[in-house]
Amino acid sequence: MSVFPYLVGAWVFLVGCYGLVTSRNLIHAVGCLAVCQSSTYVLLLAVGYRNGATAPVFSDLTPGSRPVVDPVVQALALTDVVVGATVTAVLLALVLQISKLHGTVDPDELSELRG
Repeated sequence: MSVFPYLVGAWVFLVGCYGLVTSRNLIHAVGCLAVCQSSTYVLLLAVGYRNGATAPVFSDLTPGSRPVVDPVVQALALTDVVVGATVTAVLLALVLQISKLHGTVDPDELSELRG
């Protein structure tokens, strides 16, 4: 079992967090949040990986002949992609409405949103 995919997932998450913290544009912030969320794809695929395993298609395999990867983890990764795309679309729609209402996407200039 290799630790490399977990390190890649952590690095992608940290890069996205750094971009999110240093962002001066709401569209850039949404993109960085999508990068943070994409690190979960790497993590899920690393958890479900088995060395020497095949796809979980049992029509041509006898039970117990060869190891297969976990199909639940693959389904979770696919669900994660769909949820990430939906969240990104909703956040971009909100940024568009903020831009129309306030005329800017710079978070520092949005004084009406401060508590």
